[in-house]
Amino acid sequence: MQTSPRTSPRRALPAFVAALLMACLLSWAGGSPAQAAAAPGQPGDPNIKFIGRWDTTSSSTAYTPYWAGAYYRAGFTGRTVKLKQRGTIDLWARIDNGPVKFYDDVKGTVNLTPAALSPGNHTLQVNYQVVAGSYKGDAVFQGLVLDSGATTFAPPAPARTVEFVGDSITVGTTSSQNARTAYGWLIGERLGVEHTQIAQGGACLVAAADGCVGLERQFTKLNPNAAAPDWNFSRYRADAVVINLGTNDVGHGVSSAQFQSAYSSLLRKVRAAYPQAWIFALETFRGRFVPQTEAAVKAAVAGGDARVSFVDTTGWLGSGDLTDSVHPNDRGHRVIADRLAPVIAARIGS
Repeated sequence: MQTSPRTSPRRALPAFVAALLMACLLSWAGGSPAQAAAAPGQPGDPNIKFIGRWDTTSSSTAYTPYWAGAYYRAGFTGRTVKLKQRGTIDLWARIDNGPVKFYDDVKGTVNLTPAALSPGNHTLQVNYQVVAGSYKGDAVFQGLVLDSGATTFAPPAPARTVEFVGDSITVGTTSSQNARTAYGWLIGERLGVEHTQIAQGGACLVAAADGCVGLERQFTKLNPNAAAPDWNFSRYRADAVVINLGTNDVGHGVSSAQFQSAYSSLLRKVRAAYPQAWIFALETFRGRFVPQTEAAVKAAVAGGDARVSFVDTTGWLGSGDLTDSVHPNDRGHRVIADRLAPVIAARIGS
């Protein structure tokens, strides 16, 4: 007698497991397949690489950068590319290895290719202009407009990243293009690495009651001017971190003991964020809190951190390298880059 076929529990199990795995995958991806797959050129497109601290979670249609020197790169096909800009902002754009072009007070759909490109693959890099480390205007990425049938591709990506932590000097304040002409950006481009400037004009190491932003506290944050949220350090890995802080603390009543304690705390936070990075603690160019900076480094080394060093900057800058008594001009930033780039390269192998 032939019996009717029945579904065996053993046969049903793989289907159940597959469904469970799919649910987990969708949860990790942040929703449904439609939500996870962004159209080419739009926020969420994995072929657009955002360097620096960008808010990519508050909105699926608009990404916002924080801190100075954030930028993005993408590869695209076709002959034209436009940027969807929500509100007015100044920005810099570079296509392929061509000149960097400045776009002043633009908004809406910004045509980056008034003269059509040759057919084929191209690369784009864009950064929004900052003033003293703050974005003045609507620094929000809403996507690219590509030719019909065009698509994006992952651009060549440097293998290493260097992060520069500091105040207005690291921002590039008073230089011709602000963050773009600051020593951190110059060093990153020279060494062929990704580079970030976790810097804010007027920042101190130690948070002051009169409102001075303290980077010992804010280093771990997405936004230099907000207590929350924390930055997700898994988003990128820094191979080297350069700290240039202490110039502004003198004017905010910070004692030597407070400064050294806070510097030691910052070194620990940087190490926790980037376990393998080489950390460079710069002597401030005005020579402020030098013994305390060096003492914090020595304490870290004595405590077992062999990948941190103090950088003596005595005599690097002359009066002709400054726009005032504090901020380097374009030549001054090039002088710093000339001095500091080899120091970094010797440790990270660039």
